[in-house]
Amino acid sequence: MASPETPEGKETPAERPLIMRYAARSDVGRIRSKNDDSAYVGRHLAVVADGMGGHAGGDVASASTVLDMIHLDHDDYPDGAETVLADEIQTANSLLSELVHQNPKLSGMGTTVTALLLEDRKLHFAHIGDSRAYRLRNKKFEQVSVDHTFVQRLIDEGRLRPEEAETHPHKNVLMRVLGDVDASPELDLDVLDVEPGERWLLCSDGLNYVAGHVVERMVRETKDLRECAEILVDLTLEAGAPDNVTVVMVEIAEETDDDVNTAAVDVVPAAMLAAVDEPEAVTASKSAEGPSATKTADDTKPGPQATPDGGSSFSAGDPTAPKNESPDAPESSNGSSEPPATTDPHLGEHLSAEVLREELASRPHELVGAAATAAESGSIPTVAGRTVARRAATVLTHKAEQDRLEAEEPPRRRVRWLMPAVAAVVVLGVVVGLWLGYAWTQTRYYVGEFDQRVAIFNGISQRLGPIQLSRLEAVTDVRVDSLPEYGQQSVRQTVPAGDLDDAQRIVENLKNTGSASANCPTTSATPTPSPTTSVPVPSTAAVATPSPSPVPTLCEAAK
Repeated sequence: MASPETPEGKETPAERPLIMRYAARSDVGRIRSKNDDSAYVGRHLAVVADGMGGHAGGDVASASTVLDMIHLDHDDYPDGAETVLADEIQTANSLLSELVHQNPKLSGMGTTVTALLLEDRKLHFAHIGDSRAYRLRNKKFEQVSVDHTFVQRLIDEGRLRPEEAETHPHKNVLMRVLGDVDASPELDLDVLDVEPGERWLLCSDGLNYVAGHVVERMVRETKDLRECAEILVDLTLEAGAPDNVTVVMVEIAEETDDDVNTAAVDVVPAAMLAAVDEPEAVTASKSAEGPSATKTADDTKPGPQATPDGGSSFSAGDPTAPKNESPDAPESSNGSSEPPATTDPHLGEHLSAEVLREELASRPHELVGAAATAAESGSIPTVAGRTVARRAATVLTHKAEQDRLEAEEPPRRRVRWLMPAVAAVVVLGVVVGLWLGYAWTQTRYYVGEFDQRVAIFNGISQRLGPIQLSRLEAVTDVRVDSLPEYGQQSVRQTVPAGDLDDAQRIVENLKNTGSASANCPTTSATPTPSPTTSVPVPSTAAVATPSPSPVPTLCEAAK
């Protein structure tokens, strides 16, 4: 690039683009049986993902998310990269939901994501979960990310001191995460100015077992990035490392001529990909060590096994597949000719693995953790039979992104609005039911006590929480204490009535007989008229007197 000349004839040096120099390491730790962490770092992109879900698929979640984002590692964004990270993370979240839908055994898996994307002299930041991002700039070391955890919320509300957080029993409870629990998770997003020389540390929460001041001292004092990453992981292992730990060190620097030459690496022939290690052109790490961090101890562990039902998980590629066909992947996946997918149901999986390897071989980078295991073994998390070919083409060409989003957005939108629609119908049904129930109660009446007098109420003598389901209709002049004991109990326990006229009849009975029942007068009058009482009157009266004794006694007492 020619530099402009000053009036004195001297050339002004052109401003060189910025890139990331980096180093990464991931370790399974002392206790865990597999590594659920994944990380990728290149010249323009750095991502750390900490999977969760244990045996169910934490490694699948983190590897799938990281591998879906590696195609962002470039600086060619004509329309700007303001929404690129957010869009890609949301797409990765949708893929996790599809994976769970294809294979319910993966239900409950999720992952954190903390990512940096360098565009020109701006750094785009995206974060969800409890992985962390630290920045050292102008001698100031600070945590840029905010933990989306229960204890952090308690700290923000002033209910917990920061020093108490590490020993809190719920310190690992996440409030926000990628996975099948939320169709549109809330991300922390920011665009930051960037300066040459500033350093970033991205890490999973496994590094939290190293004291904060020790981490800061290592980042400040260790000049070599790889050495710094190694020391931080070693310190975690010395502290017991009960969790997986992943560390990515990044330093912002101006691009040099050597960096330009290294970026022009030819794509390695597909037939040689399986035997080729990562390019030695990791000059961006400022280290003379050739092998990448994908050779760490955790990457020697066997990758996740394919599920027998053919659902979605890590599905290993076929080593006998014709690998020299992979360069034609974009044409076969974007064009109208997709018949091969019908003859070989696993073609999309093979294609995804081949294209991913070519993509990784085409640029300097470091890939560690579960994502490295998946890439090396060809066990790429895919959605069987649907989107694998389109994803592979996207990784290779970066041109199928819009088609993929257009193809996947309608079902995502339908799924996203299905639950709110059902919830709205349920809520509406409940509201209508409550209203109809309340309206029915207002057609009822009962007789009760108000201010020590007999009163008529409209409604029913019950409450619905703080809502009284009745109102005072009328107060009579009949005092409750003037009624016999039975009548007083009836009034205080309330006497239901079908309507207002019925309630008024009950009040009349109370006033005349002391009883709410209208049968009392007839009961007392029944023995009097008897056409055949000429001879058996004494005996009948003698027999009938003890049997209906309670009712007449009350009525007579009221009279």
